Order: sequence, then C-alpha cells, then structure tokens
Amino acid sequence: MPIATVNPATGETLEEFTAQSPDEVDRRLAGAAEAFRALRRTTFETRAEWMRAAADVLERETDRVAATMTTEMGKTIGAAKAEATKCVRGMRYYADNAERLLADEPYAHPDKVGASSAYVTYQPLGPILAVMPWNFPLWQVIRFAAPALMAGNTGLLKHASNVPRTALYLDTLFTRGGFPEGSFATLLIGSSDVEQVLTDPRVRAATLTGSEPAGRSVAEVAGRHIKKTVLELGGSDPFVVMPSAELDRAAKVATTARSQNNGQSCIAAKRFIVHEDCYDEFAERFVAAMAALKVGDPMDEETEVGPLATESGRDDVEQLVADAVGKGAKVLCGGDTPDRPGWWYPPTVLAGITPSMRMYAEEVFGPVAQLYRVGSLAEAIELANVTSFGLGANAWTRDGDEQAAFVRDLEAGMVTINGMVTSYPELPFGGVKNSGYGRELGAPGPKEFCNAKTVWVA
Repeated sequence: MPIATVNPATGETLEEFTAQSPDEVDRRLAGAAEAFRALRRTTFETRAEWMRAAADVLERETDRVAATMTTEMGKTIGAAKAEATKCVRGMRYYADNAERLLADEPYAHPDKVGASSAYVTYQPLGPILAVMPWNFPLWQVIRFAAPALMAGNTGLLKHASNVPRTALYLDTLFTRGGFPEGSFATLLIGSSDVEQVLTDPRVRAATLTGSEPAGRSVAEVAGRHIKKTVLELGGSDPFVVMPSAELDRAAKVATTARSQNNGQSCIAAKRFIVHEDCYDEFAERFVAAMAALKVGDPMDEETEVGPLATESGRDDVEQLVADAVGKGAKVLCGGDTPDRPGWWYPPTVLAGITPSMRMYAEEVFGPVAQLYRVGSLAEAIELANVTSFGLGANAWTRDGDEQAAFVRDLEAGMVTINGMVTSYPELPFGGVKNSGYGRELGAPGPKEFCNAKTVWVA
C-alpha cells in the first residue's frame, strides 16, 4: 500500500510520500536508543512537565490536527476534535499520575524472606515499536506514548500508510513539549519493513493495534527474538438487551455504539442480541435511529456518519452484507452502496443472521448492525461468546442477578453494564481470545513496558 493521503470522501489522492531510506530509519533507531539513555535518568517531575507542555501544544492545535484526521481517514470533524481533546486529557492524566502508578511496591514482611527490606521497582525497557492503525490515528498512538514516555521509555511509530500527515504531526509533538530529541519518532515505512525494525536489538518490545493477521505476524517475529508484545486486535462486540432495560436509552446508545467513527472501531458494538420479550420494541427504535443518522461531508459539523476510510474497507463491508443477504438475511435499513465518488456505506441493520453467513463470525468494520432474537439469559450469553473475539461487551439490564451473570460469564476484556464500551485513561483496556493480550491505559498500561525488578536487601 503506498504511503499517501487520499481523501476518502472523494477518492482523490492529495499527497504521496516517499518512504524513509534504510539510513534514515537507522538514524532514528539510534536516536531512540540514545534518547532512552538520557530519558530513563530523568525524574517523573521533569517528564510530567514535558508531557503537560506537549498536551498544551496539542490543545492549541486541536482544530488543525482534527482537520488532518478527517481529511485522511474520513471521521467526522466533530469526532476528530473530540479525539484530539481526549488525547490531551490522556496526556495530562499520565503526567499527573505516572509517578504514583509506577511507585515502588514494598513487601510488607521482608523478614519472611530473610531481608531487612524487599520491594519491586518498575524500570523502563528502552525503545518500543508501536505499529498503529488509521481508525483513531491520534488516540491509538497517544494511549501508548503517554504512559510509555512517562515510564522513561522511548517510542518508534510505524503508523498506517493512509495517515502519513497525522504520523508526521506526532513525530515532533513530544519534542516540542521538551522531551529529548529521539524520544518519539515516526518511521515512514511500509509494512514489509516492520520485521527488520522489530528484530533490531535496539528495539526492546512492541505494541500493535490492528488486525488479527497483523498481530500474529508481529507476535511471531517478536517471539523468535524474545521480545515483549502487547496486542489489541479486532472485535465483534455484543450488545445484549434484556427485558428490564430502559429501551429508549438502550436504542439511542446502541446507535452511537454502532455508528461511532463511521462504524470503524474495534470496540464498536456490532452484534445486537435482544431478548424476545423486548425485541420488537427495541428493534423498532434502533432501526429508526440508525436510518435517521445524517450521512454526508465529514467536514460538516452536522454530519453524523462520513465515508469509510479506504476503498478496500468499503468493499469488505459490501461483500459481507451481500453474503448475508444472499443467504437469507433481511435488510431493515440501508444495505445499498450510494453511487457517488468516495468510499461511502450507509448505516445498515440486518436481521436473520445465521452461522452460514460470514458476518456471524467475522468482524464488520463499518456501520452495519446485526440483530439477533434470543429467549433467555443463557442463550444471550452463549451467542455473545460464540465468536473468536473477546474485546468488549455491552449488557443492558436493571436486574442485579443478570448483571452479575454478564460480568462473570461474558468472554471479554471489558464489560459495560447499561452503557457502551469506551476507553478511559483511568481504566485498563484490552481483550482476550483472538482480540489480543496485554493491557493499555489504567494502572497496568504503564507497567507493560517496564521491568518489574525485584530488590532484596540484607
């Protein structure tokens, strides 16, 4: 895939970029290693000052960077501004809290191990390679970079090839805040060059957010070289609605959960599993809300759904819907690709999904919802867990016993009751099964790329 900015609203190529030469990549790797030697010896207070300054830069430039994201991958301008604001908040959160989250952990009874004191101290690993996707081109990077840099690591970014302007903005953001040159650098390279970077001995670990095949590839290479990885992969999150749910609110949140980011989110709700006692009421509200979403120019503040980010992504959604309809699924709204330039697909709801249809087991990365009718709590949980994914899960019920059952039995890294799965700087983020391993954010996030060093003192 060429490294280029292509406007998905029109299909027009706006700018093409030349990949960095091997010598330039090596220079950046050397810079990251050199910066790490300096950064690891700085104090949390100093790093927090730099992180806050970088957050201030991003806050001042929110409108500009939001327009860049919308131009490159088609998210609505309102969503792009919200993403930049979320990044500012995340940077400030780790500036304020990293020292506490990474504080030494003393063992309360050192005499039991024959010591006068014993504790665990968290020390940074070194340069970390981050392979990041286009769908949240700023936040996916910041949620890695802010805790990693605050821990004393340095970062090397291999961003998706269709968001190079955003990648180059991130290339200088942290040094503009005061971090040493080389603390965070963008590698403008193709996917075929990732293995060479990952196997370089100066790179100590890697994190990837992206597809399952990409995750397997990075994990396999890293495993051969005994390097730590964190993977956040795909998802086909269930959204379960039980009879006691507040249906108006559930349908409204369901619409947002499926259409956010033009339907292109790993944690978007994709499979709507509704108890038969409230199915018809919920379906009526949900389909009406999906059909009413305003599709249009992503630069228009009133637009709710813009184009899909890539032509291949739009084609994948078309094929998954056609497969389902060809095998008997019923289209309740949407389902037809508009005849216009760019990579558009309308908000769509399908019912009558069966295991013979591809979307029953595969992730649909676009604004397409699947509606299922179930007759019991047990059936709802069984269907929710049927896919190979285990990223997030949503459950709507006011029954305390049902809530406890969902928390206990849903196979997911995150369970949200009476809401929609969302990432917060304060809470861990990640999945199980084929949705990956490791955690970003919260207290576990900064520790993923630290050496938990045991210290024993006589």
